[in-house]
Amino acid sequence: MTSERLESLRDTYRDGLLQDTIPFWMEHGIDREHGGFTFCLDRDGSVVDTDKGIWQHGRFTWMLGALYNRVEQREEWLDACTHGIDFLKTHAVDTDGRMFFQVTQEGQPLRKRRYVFSEAFGAMAFSAYAKATGNKEAETEARRLFDLFVQYNTEDGHIPPKVNPDTRPMQGIGPHMILINMGQMMRENLGDDSFNSIIDQSIETIRTTFLKPDLEAVMETVGENGEVLDHFDGRMLNPGHSIEAAWFIMEEGRLRNDESLVKMGAEMLDWMWERGWDREHGGLLYFVDVYGKPVQEYWHDMKFWWNHNETIIATLLAYELTGDEKYAHWHQQVHEWAYAHFPDAEHGEWFGYLHRDGSVSSTLKGNLWKGPFHLPRMQLTCWEITERMLANA
Repeated sequence: MTSERLESLRDTYRDGLLQDTIPFWMEHGIDREHGGFTFCLDRDGSVVDTDKGIWQHGRFTWMLGALYNRVEQREEWLDACTHGIDFLKTHAVDTDGRMFFQVTQEGQPLRKRRYVFSEAFGAMAFSAYAKATGNKEAETEARRLFDLFVQYNTEDGHIPPKVNPDTRPMQGIGPHMILINMGQMMRENLGDDSFNSIIDQSIETIRTTFLKPDLEAVMETVGENGEVLDHFDGRMLNPGHSIEAAWFIMEEGRLRNDESLVKMGAEMLDWMWERGWDREHGGLLYFVDVYGKPVQEYWHDMKFWWNHNETIIATLLAYELTGDEKYAHWHQQVHEWAYAHFPDAEHGEWFGYLHRDGSVSSTLKGNLWKGPFHLPRMQLTCWEITERMLANA
């Protein structure tokens, strides 16, 4: 990849982040009357639904803290981060210490899920705020939420199973990949290397339980002993999810100068690119079957924003760390397809949901699942990668 190409990519990611994505959400997403943020927005930023998702509150609050900590100490970013923290402290935590998933505009509870992903994103948010401000209460809350996430995902009996575990015990890759990234953020923001142990455990579990070299696949769900379950859920692969885990692992390899981790993440990327890339229309398919059978979920061939964001990061990072031109080619493919179809040239930000051919399925810019996280994280991460590569050219 030439220096000119890298400079062009750097400018695209940097300017997209600072001049498009973040300004869109700063203008339309901050609820100055009721507190917190409003994420359920149409393409022009108008409000579609006033309910508030706690996932997105944690994620955007973390993003604002990351911008303040990693880009520039702008007061508007810290003020908005504080705004998010205040809402999380006041409205997100239930009496049992768990966090809600969905609340009203005013912050009244509506829904709490079985899973503890709200807590994961809350821990990220409080850790970033703690780094930005030195606030010890925020650090304490970040550690509490992190420990709660670990407890619920490593001890039996906390999360009600989706299916009867006596009949069909199952385990998913999601908590392990999230723990890698959570551990990385907690370590960075709190300056505490003790998080290395949970990162190591999670990587090892993925390697021994979810990677299937004989199938060249990263499984999303496996049996109790890591076996492939020959049912819809057991056979279903989520290429974008696995590729996201791949770049977390490659990033850990970069930070530790550990070639074995880089190799592991790159191999995961290789397998899931081959399974997920749509050779007919371009872009990344949402779900595929490990044996090539039909997939049960009807949105399996749609194109979502987030898995393209994660694949843009993974391919660029793999190229930086290996120098293999294959990854530069893949990065160009996914970057060009995504930037040709997802951005809204009229109102800014990205559409989230496309049909298989790349046409827009929904004009939503945000909902309980989509908000200012995957896209701005991709833009920030890839801006940093290109800067490193240019510095080392």
